[in-house]
Amino acid sequence: MPLSHFYERQTSGFEIALLLPKIEKMEEKLLAFGRLLKIMDELRQGCPWDQAQTLESLRHLTIEETYELSDAILNNDLPEIKKELGDLMLHLVFYAKIGSESGAFDIKDVLDSIADKLIVRHPHIYGEVNVADQEEVKSNWEKIKLKEGKKSVLEGVPGSLPALLKAYRMQEKAGGVGFEWKQPEDVWIKVNEELNELQHEVVIGSAHERLEDEFGDLLFALVNYARYIGVNPEDALERTNRKFKSRFEYIEDQARKNSKVLHEMSLEQMDKLWNEAKKVERS
Repeated sequence: MPLSHFYERQTSGFEIALLLPKIEKMEEKLLAFGRLLKIMDELRQGCPWDQAQTLESLRHLTIEETYELSDAILNNDLPEIKKELGDLMLHLVFYAKIGSESGAFDIKDVLDSIADKLIVRHPHIYGEVNVADQEEVKSNWEKIKLKEGKKSVLEGVPGSLPALLKAYRMQEKAGGVGFEWKQPEDVWIKVNEELNELQHEVVIGSAHERLEDEFGDLLFALVNYARYIGVNPEDALERTNRKFKSRFEYIEDQARKNSKVLHEMSLEQMDKLWNEAKKVERS
């Protein structure tokens, strides 16, 4: 039965007039999702490549698609974001299809699972809990996870995350249960402490492993400071990566225009072009 027919039986004429546009939109979305599920069934039945895929074989492709979506977001390319979201949605449907074939789970189980989780973890929306701000929401989220049987608030941080992002997420989760410095200034003192310790190990010629430990401590402290001043260190470093790439490519481009080879240029010559690139960015 179409959703519109159901609501016609449950509501008055005035309410129907208000609800129909929303119902029609919902039906369009359900039809689009159903179309994707149908195509997935057909591909799994008829395409040799799709038939050969497993949860494990899709994993690295999903990671690749996630990074492509990340690139589109960083570029603020909305048409590309839409495309990459579609690619990622296909992977989610693919995993659910494979799960259904073994009887482990299907797409309904997947959707019910996340819907149930969202309701339980938002008692300020679906219960009687009051919250003051987003920090309190995050704190409640971590407390609820512990009540659900999690042994550690850090369990939700994937081990395969890039180290910088992993440090940020671990600190964020620990902070959610109160393991926090009181002020950003306290964290900055820790950053300087770690910097001094690293410099000391360098001066006395410590072994590589010791230098690596101290450098890691410094990075960890800097990640924590970034969090306190509202900066995501992964995003910040990526901005700098892109900035460096743009400026260095400017140097290469200018060198080619002047028939010069980079490794034959002096640092002073390259630095001059670097400063030119910075001016071009500002213009």
